[in-house]
Amino acid sequence: MTGDSAPAETVAFDGTRFFDRARAALNFEVPAALADVNAPSVRGDHENDPAVWELVGSLPSRQAAVLVPVVAREEPTVLLTLRSSRLPNHAGQVAFPGGKIEESDHSPLAAALREAEEEIGLTPNHVEPLGYLDLYLTVSGYRILPAVARVEPGYALNLNPGEVDDAFEVPLEFLMRPENHQRHSREWRGLMRSYYAMPFGERYIWGVTAGILRNLFERLYA
Repeated sequence: MTGDSAPAETVAFDGTRFFDRARAALNFEVPAALADVNAPSVRGDHENDPAVWELVGSLPSRQAAVLVPVVAREEPTVLLTLRSSRLPNHAGQVAFPGGKIEESDHSPLAAALREAEEEIGLTPNHVEPLGYLDLYLTVSGYRILPAVARVEPGYALNLNPGEVDDAFEVPLEFLMRPENHQRHSREWRGLMRSYYAMPFGERYIWGVTAGILRNLFERLYA
């Protein structure tokens, strides 16, 4: 495991302007690659490990959406979840609320909002959607479209114990500083994989979640 930070040219972080910056940089255009596996997509696990990706022969096809909820406090925070330790996949990992896009969902944003309400009880009346980040492909087979949203601080949560063990906030400034974007590695299916990690106290933010946060940083601050 390594702790090297990824270098980047950055602009100064200003939490008071985050939401204006997000509204200006993001939109709700759904990328063709969400449904078309042959359409180009540049973000995902394959960026860190192209050789591993090729060896595994992964061709993600399952469409999913997650909500990236940024709480509009005086110093903004990102609301994250700790997946249930009883889940069959990715148990006990830090994640965004989200999941599979169902046929009944009229858009990826609708799926992300539905999943957020089902998983943690975050109701849409506290959420202002701001736009999509880049589509993120995972080695586990998902094509994830993250939707960034502004969340009013007065929200109340009701965690679904079958899916989520905890929900917590992390300062946005911490997550948007490139010196906190570490590159770690571990063995996976007999292969060494590298990935982004953003450890915060007892919370180990890594993998897809850290990769999506890195994309948020690159879209708004790099």
